[in-house]
Formats: sequence, structure tokens, C-alpha cells
Amino acid sequence: IFDAGRNRANLQIAETTRDTALAQYDKAVQTAFREVADALAERATLAERLLAQQSLQAATLRALQLSEARYRLGADSYLPVLDAQRSLYSAQQTLIGLALAEQVNRITLYKVLGGSWNDATPDGEATMPGR
Repeated sequence: IFDAGRNRANLQIAETTRDTALAQYDKAVQTAFREVADALAERATLAERLLAQQSLQAATLRALQLSEARYRLGADSYLPVLDAQRSLYSAQQTLIGLALAEQVNRITLYKVLGGSWNDATPDGEATMPGR
């Protein structure tokens, strides 16, 4: 009889705790789905961008070869060769950046899908990242 108020209060606390935990779980699930969707969308655009950049690099390499041939034949000064080299280096640098972004995206996708891996420490003990 005297514990009725305390029992009702404990029940309300338990219900509130349950509702809070459920809301946090829902938020975690929604966040996980969003992260996976974002990583997959970025992966699709990265693949297209990599192909386009590889094509651009091939085109700038061909332009460099043509500029060098024109220079060797005496049809042009060395300035177009230098400009073509600069364009090629820029295309290569962008391609390397995109390849790096693709690898980072792979790791992110692996991570958001729940993957984990073991890293061996110098003393031979295996550790889990984030633990």
C-alpha cells in the first residue's frame, strides 16, 4: 500500500528509459543506412570520375607526344612541350587524388557496413581498431 507511488514512478522511469533506448536505436539504424547510401553514391561517382580522368590523362599524354614531335621537327618552339608536360602532370596528380579518394571510399564503405580488421602490433599482439 505504501509502495504504490514508488512502484508507479519506477514503472514510468523504466518506460521512459525503454523509449529513450528505442529512439537511440532507431537513430543509429537510420544513420547507418544513410552512411551506407552516401558511401555507395560516392563510389558510383568516383568510378565515373576515375574513367574520365584516365581518358584525360591519355589525351594529355598524346598531346605531349605530338608537341615533342613538332618540336623535334622544328615546327614549334619548346613552350608547347612545356605546356603539354604541365597539363600531363596536372592530369596525373588529379588521377592520383581520385585513386586515393576511391581507396578511402572503400575503407569507409567497409567500415559503415560493419567491417573490422586485426592489426598486429610490434609485440605481436592483435588489436581491434576502436576498441
